[in-house]
Amino acid sequence: MASSSALEFTVRRKPAVLVPPAAPTPRELKRLSDIDDQDGRFQLPAIHFFRQHDGRDDDPAPVLRGAIAAVLVHYYPFAGRLRELEGRKLAVDCTGEGVLFVEADADVRLDQFDAALGPPFPCLDELLFDVPGSSGILDCPLLLFQVTRLACGGFVMAVRIQHTIADGLGMVQLLGAIAELARGARAPTVRPVWGRELLKAPLLLNDGFAHREYDNVMDINGAIVPFEFMVHRFFIGWQEISAIRSHLPLALSREATNFEVITGCLWRCRTAALPGADEEMRMICTVNIRGKKDTIVPVGYYGNAFAPVAISTAGDLLANPVSYAVELVMKAKREVDMEYILSVAALMAQRRRPHFAVARGYLVSDVTKFGFRDLDFGSGKPVYAGPAEGGVVAIPGVASFFIALRNAMGEEGIAVPVCMPGHTMDKFVNEMGKLMRPALAETFSKM
Repeated sequence: MASSSALEFTVRRKPAVLVPPAAPTPRELKRLSDIDDQDGRFQLPAIHFFRQHDGRDDDPAPVLRGAIAAVLVHYYPFAGRLRELEGRKLAVDCTGEGVLFVEADADVRLDQFDAALGPPFPCLDELLFDVPGSSGILDCPLLLFQVTRLACGGFVMAVRIQHTIADGLGMVQLLGAIAELARGARAPTVRPVWGRELLKAPLLLNDGFAHREYDNVMDINGAIVPFEFMVHRFFIGWQEISAIRSHLPLALSREATNFEVITGCLWRCRTAALPGADEEMRMICTVNIRGKKDTIVPVGYYGNAFAPVAISTAGDLLANPVSYAVELVMKAKREVDMEYILSVAALMAQRRRPHFAVARGYLVSDVTKFGFRDLDFGSGKPVYAGPAEGGVVAIPGVASFFIALRNAMGEEGIAVPVCMPGHTMDKFVNEMGKLMRPALAETFSKM
């Protein structure tokens, strides 16, 4: 029995099966890049909700299972297993064993879920069943799919991927290939590229990057959020973004992107809510190297091609207006280029793949433009598609995704799920509320 808030339903699952590639594939050992292979290895789940499609009434499960098998011929490393080599170095043993596939039925209709679908999904463990023995990193399937047919004729497709093999854009590229073949294509439009040697640590690299995001920081004041946390999902539409921009100088408001504005706002408000705000705080933004002017990452590359950027400050973050935080985010984000990402790769190799700083840190990742909502597996575009969780469950409260979402009133915007301890969530929500009111309105409220 699953429960989503007041919603309860029953899911009947068939036993999980392994889906191998539809044709023979090479047996080889493929090393991951030094950007793939960072500590903090975890699984990344995504979920897609589809209405019943008027144009087709066939069962989506066998269609998707066949498309997955066909795509694995092109993306055959996903059918293998991770091995750990010398120096904790990860590599894919391309065994062709396959990926996990679960088929299920649920006695619930799509319209019984929340009007504005979005994480967190309390019923996720039923819609993406954790097959026993599958959630490890080494010698485990690299992909897990579950297709759940709904009582209304719609369905849910959930997937869990080893983040060491692909980042969010790589995941969407893979899912896009499955969608194409599910609609009848003979081969993916985008040819997959392994190319992990491109982001291998250089032998010699002398640069001036401090990489404060990998500092070894002690959690002195309980800044790491425990598992007993609350989740608040902010919906930030054009009105809220406009309100936050009203607190910035005009020139900065025109120059900063939505991501930079929202991230600066979150960082300042989170710092105000957590204990130890007089200490050094970190905002870690993931910046993708794809599309950068000096990138060496080719089209079709599906490995991790991002580097986290940290910006550190102390009490002056709160002593200054929100524009100070926004400017720091802008500066750090725009520092990322190929030299920076190769510097991260070198650090990984030299320091045995450290975890990024968690204590007094906050990581944000913008997936709004990754293309999750454009994926059509033959039943039209999804009602919701994107991360199945608001952040990284392995480190609760430290990470948030920016997710493209349409709210219950049909307004397009960005959902930002935030996890914080209960005693600080109220203060955080209050601080966010101040900045999501136009500056002029705030002035009048004080008169």
